[in-house]
Amino acid sequence: PSSTPTMAMQAQKMGCAWGRLCLLLSLLLQLPGSQAKCYFQAKAPCEYEGKQFSLGESWLSTNCLLCTCLHPVGVGCCETTQHPIDFPDWCEAHYDSQTCQISVVQKANPSLPCVKSMEHEWGSA
Repeated sequence: PSSTPTMAMQAQKMGCAWGRLCLLLSLLLQLPGSQAKCYFQAKAPCEYEGKQFSLGESWLSTNCLLCTCLHPVGVGCCETTQHPIDFPDWCEAHYDSQTCQISVVQKANPSLPCVKSMEHEWGSA
């Protein structure tokens, strides 16, 4: 009889930990910017560039992934950039790995942003 409350408390603690983990994972997978892709690595360690992370801690990787430690079950990572999907064919998306940003520029002159003008109508659909 004395072990029953202890087992119940352990089960409750374990349920609470898994509940938090599931909540964290669901939030991670619903980051703003619905175009962002998320990945889950079950055997990945919660370590990046020599630093150890605890459950719920996050870090930004050099390839612009926001990763969250989901110890002991692995690591979840989501892209932080929003990929443009609707722009005219005279434009193209340029990715800047330094800022983790994607900009839409003119193909003819990539130093110029892709903007609506009199000669190029777009974005009305």
